[in-house]
Amino acid sequence: MDTEQTTRQQIADLLREEPATPSGLSEEFGISVGAALRHVEHVSKSLDGTDEELLVRPPECRECGFSDFDDPLNVPSRCPECKHEGIEEPAFKIE
Repeated sequence: MDTEQTTRQQIADLLREEPATPSGLSEEFGISVGAALRHVEHVSKSLDGTDEELLVRPPECRECGFSDFDDPLNVPSRCPECKHEGIEEPAFKIE
């Protein structure tokens, strides 16, 4: 990756190439999951007025399949339906 680019620019470039989860971005860029989510949120805003958009696969409960979380740009700790803590992280991609 280009070291002259900001972390946010590098994240945007990665998301143009392949989908990524918050923990994947955290690992790739050496940042916290929370910071990765904030970067993705800003990347999404920067795409306004362009021909690109941020696609989000929402988090999903591994137990019951619930995926109607209030905020898809978040990593919930448990399912509001069945209270299971096994939640598949959201994934992001720019197209």
